[in-house]
Formats: sequence, C-alpha cells, structure tokens
Amino acid sequence: MITISESAKVKIKDLLYEEGNPKLALRTFVQGGGCSGFSYGFTFDEEINEDDFEVPVDEFKVLVDSMSMQYLQGSTIDYKEELMGSNFVINNP
Repeated sequence: MITISESAKVKIKDLLYEEGNPKLALRTFVQGGGCSGFSYGFTFDEEINEDDFEVPVDEFKVLVDSMSMQYLQGSTIDYKEELMGSNFVINNP
C-alpha cells in the first residue's frame, strides 16, 4: 500500500482543482535513472490502464502501474516546501 501525507493531499487537491477536470488522477511511477538508480515521476492522467493499481485517497485516486508498484509498495508520498523550492518526495523504506 502507498500512503499519502496530509501536506501531499492538500497540494494534490489544489492542483486537481486548478486543472478543473474531475476525471484526473495522480499517476506516480518509477523509471530507470541510469547509474544514479531509479527516479520517481508524477503526472496527472485520466486514463486507467488494465495493469494499474488504483489507490483511493479522499476525493481523488493515485494510479500506479504494476511494474512501479513493486518498487513503491510501503512508501509514502509527501510534499515538502523549503527555501530551495517545493516538490513531491517519495519516502521509500
């Protein structure tokens, strides 16, 4: 299971509201990063693929493809605001 922190929930809801499309869900994925290892990505998607896991969170869904889910299992999506900028972060055990 993937956990979404309160700060991430607030930011995701704000971004979805700005998009104005109630069909959108947050898609998170893992991709190969070469010698630096895996990197994580986020995008909005309204298409649910056959191999996607749907994680319901409050009024929205998080979509994760089956390949990425094996690497994200047990992780937490957080949103950090710092002096150097703000971004989504995945805390993976």
